[in-house]
Amino acid sequence: MAPAAAQADLVEVFKGARRLHLKRAGETIRSYRIALGFAPRGHKQREGDGRTPEGAYTIDGRNPRSAFHLSLRVSYPDDADRACAAAAGVAPGGDIFIHGLPNGRRKLFLRHPRRDWTVGCVAVTDAEIREIWSLVPTGARIVIHP
Repeated sequence: MAPAAAQADLVEVFKGARRLHLKRAGETIRSYRIALGFAPRGHKQREGDGRTPEGAYTIDGRNPRSAFHLSLRVSYPDDADRACAAAAGVAPGGDIFIHGLPNGRRKLFLRHPRRDWTVGCVAVTDAEIREIWSLVPTGARIVIHP
């Protein structure tokens, strides 16, 4: 983990531009090309829709034993997401992460980040997730824009 003074205090995702920016005190300290869910337009509505959520969340967990070469968990769904899903009679989904490529042989079949391939997560390369992992503390804010 990077020293606290070097860590990001905000992760910003711009879905349309396929970019993720790490920021500290309002300044961009790193930027990455990303892949999104296989149906990236719009806010995640329900489990299995292939959309990446939009809105303000936090990084609320870390998984060093992820199936995707490290992963940082996004706090989706929040109370509003759960309420919208309940009103529609569907499950909101969950398990939204920033992660690297899949471990094992599946890694060989992806040409990340040239196309959207996740089920709603934000994906970067393995080298990039190692850097992001070191720069983003648990509890950091993440804002996902359309």
